[in-house]
Parts: sequence; structure tokens; C-alpha cells
Amino acid sequence: MPVTDDDELRDVLAADTIAVVGCSTTPGKAAHGVPKYLQEHGYRIIPVNPTADEVLGERAYDSLADVQESVDLVDVFRPSEEVSGIVDEVLKRDDVDTVWLQLNIRDDAAGERVEASGRQFVQDKCLKVEHERLA
Repeated sequence: MPVTDDDELRDVLAADTIAVVGCSTTPGKAAHGVPKYLQEHGYRIIPVNPTADEVLGERAYDSLADVQESVDLVDVFRPSEEVSGIVDEVLKRDDVDTVWLQLNIRDDAAGERVEASGRQFVQDKCLKVEHERLA
């Protein structure tokens, strides 16, 4: 079952490094504002955006597979139909503890794969909203 309990969400929010798949260079977009908020609250943000060299002062990577640094949480700002492929990349990594799908992004089957690998899965929730509510 996806993480919905507040105590479990607090555990997820204890992450240090967040790879943001679909991180945007455009101020005003949630995919820019949410990672900016997280960065301002002490999280290390690793942008994943194949059309950008840098986002929020951090080097941007073309894909999750290109990220050499350790990642605790993968935050997804991509359409639901792209989630399965992103999860494929997550499952090839040993470092990721949680996959978080932002508001209106859902993929139950991909979530089951994440959970079967022993990791946590959150979907259809805003990381910023939950952080503000629980932190």
C-alpha cells in the first residue's frame, strides 16, 4: 500500500537527497517551485531534466541512470504514463528508499513494483504540501 500515514510520511521526509525527475527551469511551475522550496529547507536537490544543463544552481542530469550521487528519494513530476519507465531506473539502483509521485500522478502497478522491492511509494501527493503540514 502506498504511504499515507503521517508517521510514515515523516520518515520519508527525513531524506537528505532528492532527485527530481522532470525538474523545471521555469519559475511559476510546480516542478520548479517545489524543488526550490525543498532546497530552501535543507534538502539536496538533484534535477533530472534532459533539456537543461542546470536547475536551481545544480547540475541537471539527462536521466536518473546518469546520476552518480547517492539518492534517498525520487520525486516525479512527469505524466503518469512515464512512471513505469522511471521506476525501471529506480529499481536498478540500490540507494533509493522512496519513490514519490506528485499531485495527479498515479501508477498503482509501478507502485506495487516499488513496494515489492522493499521501498516506500507515495503517489498523488505534493511533497511541499506534506512537508509544510508535517515539518
